[in-house]
Amino acid sequence: MTQAPATPKNGRRRHDREIIALAVPAFGALVAEPLFVMVDSAVVGHLGTPQLAGLGIAAALLMTAVSIFVFLAYATTAAVARRVGAGDLPAAIRQGMDGIWLALLLGAAVVALAMPTAPWLVDVFGASDTAAPYAITYLRISTLGIPAMLVVLAATGVLRGLQDTRTPLYVAIAGFTANAVLNVSLVYGAGLGIAGSAWGTVIAQAGMAAAYLVVVIRGARKHGASLRPDAAGIRASARAGVPLLIRTLSLRAVLMIATAVAARLGDVDIAAHQIILSLWSLTAFALDAIAIAGQAIIGRYLGADDEKGAREACRRMVEWGIGCGIVLGVLIVLARPLFIPLFTSDPSVKDTLLPALLVVAVSQPIAGVVFVLDGVLMGAGDGRYLAWAMLVTLAVFAPVALLVPSLGGGLTALWWAMTLMMAVRLITLWLRTRSGRWIVTGATR
Repeated sequence: MTQAPATPKNGRRRHDREIIALAVPAFGALVAEPLFVMVDSAVVGHLGTPQLAGLGIAAALLMTAVSIFVFLAYATTAAVARRVGAGDLPAAIRQGMDGIWLALLLGAAVVALAMPTAPWLVDVFGASDTAAPYAITYLRISTLGIPAMLVVLAATGVLRGLQDTRTPLYVAIAGFTANAVLNVSLVYGAGLGIAGSAWGTVIAQAGMAAAYLVVVIRGARKHGASLRPDAAGIRASARAGVPLLIRTLSLRAVLMIATAVAARLGDVDIAAHQIILSLWSLTAFALDAIAIAGQAIIGRYLGADDEKGAREACRRMVEWGIGCGIVLGVLIVLARPLFIPLFTSDPSVKDTLLPALLVVAVSQPIAGVVFVLDGVLMGAGDGRYLAWAMLVTLAVFAPVALLVPSLGGGLTALWWAMTLMMAVRLITLWLRTRSGRWIVTGATR
């Protein structure tokens, strides 16, 4: 009996199953990450306002430091997925170990830098005299957990490259639960105050890193991959990460400029901006989950020398990005009466918020395609182009955003500038994808 020939419909279904299998657990793991800070805030908030203010400053510094190194996950995913596609699992795990060793080295460097400079960093952020001691305490203790946090990033990239996003979800859930229990126990049970919250987070992060290492080491032993540090491999991982670091820093600069401009517009505008930014970040998690699936799937296809499969997967993920963007945009519009009262009861903030929120809703389909294409090019290992494209985007966005206050524009104008930023990213990423230059097949790029 002959097998029925493949059809475009069957191909779409296959890609849909792959995208769903990878994206849904990835979304759960992404959402679990900010819950760490939320738990810390909820527990510490009952200690007093100075303690909560100190936590807020320290947490902002920690999240900034860790987000800079997110390339450890992105670059590792692409490199490991290529070797999986090529059918060389020992090399895939070996590549992942190089990323983990790089994470440990970077983590140690950050600890050495942050520990003695903690008071200065807190002062730069403008902490009050009452909040500063708590911020310094939390920052110095939590800094000890940065190597574990970076190992978690790199190991997550290893498992994503191995087409496994379920294990990171399970580890994230376990880490979140442990963090909540440890925070309550150490802050109140042991009477350690804000220091207990910091130690709880460090222990939870160390536990997550240990769980990942057990999984990776088990895979290495099963497939005969070396666990020893390899200088050449670590250097290669660092070289692959540099362009993605530039991309990340450029994106962070965009967000910082937007917040600075909103602050210049006045208290009402910055309050409304922070509310919108929190919603924008939540929608980004949903779209980033598809991008993560794209990194793993595209890397695997290119590693398997399957150019046609890579193109078809890219096309289908773009359709997913558009569809999810439309759904998210509609949800923002429909849910605004429920969402806004959770954050403010001030009529002035609400009036400022509403038109800008509609701009965000309209821009979601654009964002959907941008996130997907970003993931596709990351999966292809096209980091240099992504760095260049984001620098171009920053160069276009910065002057437009900075002109908003002087031209008499308000928060809505600022979010139109943010939409322009996403449109520029869309154009640069679409041109690259359309050119086909991102398609480089083989176990390495």
